[in-house]
Amino acid sequence: MFGKTELRVSEIGFGAWAIGGDAMVGSTPIGWGPADDTTSKLAIHQAMDQGINFFDTADFYGLGHSEKLLGETIGKNKEMIIATKVGHRAIGDKIVLDYSKGYIVNAVEESLRRLKRDTIDYYQLHSARLAHFETEACIEAMEQLKKEGKIRYWGLSLNTFEPEPEADYLWNLNKGDGFQLVYNLINQLALPLIKRAATNYGIIARMPLQFGLLTGKFKRNQQFAQNDHRSFRLNEELMQSSLQILEEKIWPLVQTYQTTKTGLAMSFILSQPGISTVIPGIRTKEQAIENTSGIIQLDDTDRLLLENLFSTSWLPLVQEMKALG
Repeated sequence: MFGKTELRVSEIGFGAWAIGGDAMVGSTPIGWGPADDTTSKLAIHQAMDQGINFFDTADFYGLGHSEKLLGETIGKNKEMIIATKVGHRAIGDKIVLDYSKGYIVNAVEESLRRLKRDTIDYYQLHSARLAHFETEACIEAMEQLKKEGKIRYWGLSLNTFEPEPEADYLWNLNKGDGFQLVYNLINQLALPLIKRAATNYGIIARMPLQFGLLTGKFKRNQQFAQNDHRSFRLNEELMQSSLQILEEKIWPLVQTYQTTKTGLAMSFILSQPGISTVIPGIRTKEQAIENTSGIIQLDDTDRLLLENLFSTSWLPLVQEMKALG
């Protein structure tokens, strides 16, 4: 179950950011490079074959293209649960954050049209901060949409590096149904929040593979195209330091458990009881299979070892990642 809702979500979901393609806002890449629509649709169908029933997107991914693809493939399949987000806009060559009631009420109609749905299962404010809650009627808008039947449930996609303030705000108001947050082997900043909030909220863990670092496929001199947002989020120094920690302290467990590096990374997240679903980015049939395979049960000793590495090894790198944006 997803928190206190009636949504029964698969423990692994489908992160649909990458299938939006290589959209740009001005000179800023907002995607993961080019994506082929036929390949993306095959990935969606393979994901369903793997038991995935939860698909997470946003109206900003591909500037609506990700939603459109989901609408064309699973929009009419009511057994599939679709979550999307609102709040990021492209106006000219600038990215604008807009959590005004008027914009949200209009944006949901566009999302419904692209998704070919009468109602959205789970609607999320896309990284809204305290200032938006205090100055905009975004909570009022979400409650209105729920009352009107445009959405079933709603929640908040939290900031990557400072997830607690906004979560606490909604918690204290007893508003919303779930939180989406970053949690993986490297970035464990949200773990205290997960342990506290999971009794009342559904928890979606995003970025489980940390931009692909945790697949084991990157080299120390890995380069990304300029239309891939990772080009400004992972520099050479970060890459080398991360891979060294992984090789020395984490990847030996792959042999211990006879799994894959991706399987270990996913299993670590799923070992945390408060997690409702994990949403790796999926853009091919092969990734749909890889991201749902090799799931193992970590024993408590190894889980605690991996958690303790956050403060002893990963925290300085996470702080560098924060500085990069």
